[in-house]
Amino acid sequence: MPLPHLKSPEDVERFLDENEGLDVKNLVPLPHPYEDWEDEPIPALTEEQRGRYEVGPDGISATRTPVPETEEEREEKVAGFLEGLGKLLTKENNWTFLQPLLLSLDNCVKCQTCSESCPIYTASGRPEQYRPTFRAEVLRKIISRYLKPGGNLFPKLRGNDVELNWEAVIQLAELSYRCTLCRRCAQACPVGVDNALITREIRKLFSQELGIHMPELHDVGTVKQLATGSSTGLNPAGVRDIAEFTEEDIREKTGLDIRIPFDVEGADYLVMHNAGEFLSWPENLQAFTIILTVAGVNWTMASDKIGYDSVNYGLFYDDVQLSRIALRHYEVAKKLKAKRFLMGECGHAHKATMPIAGRVLPKELQVPGESALVLLEDLVMNDRIRLDPSRNDFPVTLHDPCNITRSMGIVQPQRNILKKICPQFREMEPHGVNNLCCGGGSGFAVGQGLNFPAWRTRVSGRLKFCQILEAFSASIEPETKKYVCAPCSNCKGQLRDILTYYQGWDRCGILYGGLVELIVNAMVDVPEGFLEWEFH
Repeated sequence: MPLPHLKSPEDVERFLDENEGLDVKNLVPLPHPYEDWEDEPIPALTEEQRGRYEVGPDGISATRTPVPETEEEREEKVAGFLEGLGKLLTKENNWTFLQPLLLSLDNCVKCQTCSESCPIYTASGRPEQYRPTFRAEVLRKIISRYLKPGGNLFPKLRGNDVELNWEAVIQLAELSYRCTLCRRCAQACPVGVDNALITREIRKLFSQELGIHMPELHDVGTVKQLATGSSTGLNPAGVRDIAEFTEEDIREKTGLDIRIPFDVEGADYLVMHNAGEFLSWPENLQAFTIILTVAGVNWTMASDKIGYDSVNYGLFYDDVQLSRIALRHYEVAKKLKAKRFLMGECGHAHKATMPIAGRVLPKELQVPGESALVLLEDLVMNDRIRLDPSRNDFPVTLHDPCNITRSMGIVQPQRNILKKICPQFREMEPHGVNNLCCGGGSGFAVGQGLNFPAWRTRVSGRLKFCQILEAFSASIEPETKKYVCAPCSNCKGQLRDILTYYQGWDRCGILYGGLVELIVNAMVDVPEGFLEWEFH
């Protein structure tokens, strides 16, 4: 196996020198009109960076873990890993996902059916370390050799050939961040093994026991959110300011004098948005405000600290952080006596606040939740807002966010809406629960350190870009403006980055955006032209 033979810092250095990371020539080719496309190599870390940070066997550094200064420090970290692994396998310390973790660890038959379902494995030229089973198999070997009685007797004969040292430990940590947790592998498995769950639990072990995690998820994510109220750093005063700007923009664009209702007690819906919308895609906030107000929905937003930001990156790596944020969200809803949450266009916020929070919080603390996609379907299909589909008479395709579709089964509402309001709607293939991840899942969309963004655009997002091109193949010329509807803030961030890297707007006229913008663009009560054909 490629991982265990890298048993020393010298082995890792030699491997990287010989392989120079991933060879972009092995990436799957792009369809028309990219026959002439030449990928830029993924930048290798500088000598100074490799002296400071640990790297994975592919030359990528996602966690930016500092290189231990002494052998004693290495041994302490290995001991901490092994102790944490023992905790991960006990009910007292893993009350959330122990049963599905054990079932997945115990029942893999190594048929590799899952491998071809993995966008990262197939897009990158099928390197062994990217197989969905690879990380899980390394973990099984470590458990068998170091935690089970007699496991260290004749390890090679028993197949337990992983030497538990710092190099193996840190490579496992890095490789846990080469999976978007999209769970296509789990869907493909004939016996229901969930390798994405195993990968997520590996991340949890490293975060909760050794303090190793992707900085954007922890330091700039959950820690910052708990301290300031938002992963973006927005405080309540900033949210109020943005709300005022939003109301002004709505008046200028539409002539509608609309106010965002804040802190209304007893509302039917407490609406929560990914705070990224406030700063990067304010048109999404505008569109939600217009639709809910014109349709007469009884809704409110919270100005209380953390109540306006639905982000919960703990979902991807750390149960403790997930629970802390989920608890704060529910406290805000309880304080306002809201009847239920309404989750805006953010896939992971859907999953974290509804099904997963139900596993980590007592029932008496919980508040019911509803997807905005379900409510929007009701408003559109039952004519609670007046619509003119001819305003959206341009090619539109739909990206299915993994956490909304595959993990929660919300598949038809967004399709029903698009079929009604977009005359030229066409599906990507595959789609629905079989969709391909955008490549920015599990927090990757916010990963900006060292050479990780280059890996994310060239490797994890490559098949999604191929899908987009194929969906628009009949009108791929740049003169025909096209729209990728992505009802998820993190997915939009990833689409922005892959369309920028592949020059999708300039070469093909492909724009991306949310679902509510298309709805407002078709609303009769709004002047034509809400949708701005400008890539940003």
